[in-house]
Amino acid sequence: MKNTTAREATIEVRGLRKRFGSVTAVDGLTFTVEPGQVTGFVGPNGAGKSTTMRAIVGLDAPDEGTALIGGKPYHALRTPLNRVGALLDAGAVHPSRRGRDHLLWLAHSHRIPVRRVDEVLEQVGLTSAAGRRAGGYSLGMQQRLGIAAALLGDPPVLLLDEPVNGLDPEGIRWIRGFLRSLAAEGRAVLVSSHLMSELEDSADHLVVIGRGRVIADTSVRELLAAASGGRVALHTGAREQAMTVLAGAGATVAANGRESLTVTGLDAEHVVQLLAAAAVPFSGVAAHRASLEEAYMELTGDAVEFAAAPGAGAPAAGEASASASEESGDAR
Repeated sequence: MKNTTAREATIEVRGLRKRFGSVTAVDGLTFTVEPGQVTGFVGPNGAGKSTTMRAIVGLDAPDEGTALIGGKPYHALRTPLNRVGALLDAGAVHPSRRGRDHLLWLAHSHRIPVRRVDEVLEQVGLTSAAGRRAGGYSLGMQQRLGIAAALLGDPPVLLLDEPVNGLDPEGIRWIRGFLRSLAAEGRAVLVSSHLMSELEDSADHLVVIGRGRVIADTSVRELLAAASGGRVALHTGAREQAMTVLAGAGATVAANGRESLTVTGLDAEHVVQLLAAAAVPFSGVAAHRASLEEAYMELTGDAVEFAAAPGAGAPAAGEASASASEESGDAR
């Protein structure tokens, strides 16, 4: 990556608001994407993620607030492809154009050397498919081509909207390490994703939004620690005895299986001491570590716009397809 200052490799969103008719898509968002880390940008469908990313790169004009890249709005960047790379729609390539030709066209429009085209094709693993027409690419290959286009200008800032979508297991493993390597070079990397398990392995920071507002702006480590909540997982064949002993010591104890308990209010060491003193047999005690998906669900439970009614039966196949299509369209 070219030498840049920390300010140049920073995204700053301040008081961002955007309405579409009577719908408020983004309602006063404020957050910063710092260089040198992967920032996950997550929230339920309709939370405002895509609208925010489009506003950052000048595709949607905000009604209020600012979205700055290196201290400037996108339209003020003299050579935008050299300042910010974005993957917002992997399918936005003419189907009859060959993959390499698509990148050559972009490179020519920004006076980027031709050798850079071959470099990014190799980076994303598309060298062997560069001569094929984009219309014949799988979704995963389209994602790789979109990432190559975003990297073409060697920018200090990257925005990737659902980059894992369509990738096979090898591709998911690749992009996980690839995102970390980009951040390690000092870039600011903003990644929108619905796959919490992938962000747990690649993101350093999370910005969680719901109904157009920031719900959490924190490191992944801090969020997981808060969601874990000092809980202890206990495995015992003497469930009732254990519950009595631990509740008597002031703990909150919940049964989540025939031989499994979750204990809140006591650390693992104290649980072991109490059970041993009362001669209650057990086969496992471990501090509970919440997954990123658990933490996310706890945060966004009240911000989900589209949710099935509890106990509702599965829709017919046609209805399911229509519902999925509508939800995808509303996920702005």
